Amino acid sequence: MTGLDGWELAYSGKVRDLYVPVGTELATAPEMLMVASDRVSAFDQVLEPAIPGKGELLTTLTRWWIDRLGLPSQLAPDADARTPDAVRGRAMLVRTLDMLPVECVVRGRVTGSGLKEYRQVGSISGVALPPGLEDGDALPEPIYTPAWKAPQGAHDENVSFERTVELVGADDAAAIRDLALRVYAQGAAIAAEAGLVLADTKLEFGRDRATGELVLADEVLTSDSSRYWDAAALDQGRVESFDKQIVRDWLAANWDGAGEAPRLPADVVERTAARYRELIERLTGSPRVE
Repeated sequence: MTGLDGWELAYSGKVRDLYVPVGTELATAPEMLMVASDRVSAFDQVLEPAIPGKGELLTTLTRWWIDRLGLPSQLAPDADARTPDAVRGRAMLVRTLDMLPVECVVRGRVTGSGLKEYRQVGSISGVALPPGLEDGDALPEPIYTPAWKAPQGAHDENVSFERTVELVGADDAAAIRDLALRVYAQGAAIAAEAGLVLADTKLEFGRDRATGELVLADEVLTSDSSRYWDAAALDQGRVESFDKQIVRDWLAANWDGAGEAPRLPADVVERTAARYRELIERLTGSPRVE
């Protein structure tokens, strides 16, 4: 979708499209329409086909978490009433923020890229960890392992907390670290009540252009930004995820990383969509959240 009455496309990312009011620009617009597509990405590739209903599911989950975290929201005043019908359910009308170039990753378990780094150097983003940890093991306490958000076309880079101080200043570096750890702790506790383990999550923050307020931005604790595992299965030594790990696993087994990624099989698409839906059902007790 490239056209909405009163709005024009300002930016198209891997999975989200950003619209601004006609006649404005992203750099100066006070508000924007953030539309979640059904596109799915992994290993820096946008894959085909899309995951049916994914955009609405992830938007629903973000809205559900915003209602529970008690933090300043990026949502604009009267956002629901002013969201175009054509994208209702998968779009959020939000305040435009000056984003901080730091991806705030919090890990409660060692897995994924963190596990790879740990096996190489015994630490993640400069945080030293005990020896002998295996994939999926719980960390002694959640750790903050930020990344630098590289310009479009470049790869994000895991960095130390000290590097984030250089990037955004000491006050903002400490503030987003503390907020990220708080969000993770709240999310993990709520997930545990639903029999889920929140293994890790990544968050982003920006400042309101008018007030300077530090605001949690973009998606929040969704299946694309977080790893959720089934707690009962984990107790039995199995990892059953509620994110796009199904896609990652299939790609890792069927693609060497060279050239264009192969097309996803229908069963991988269907199983991924089903896991996204099941996560919402587990967390909220309902397949849909109003």
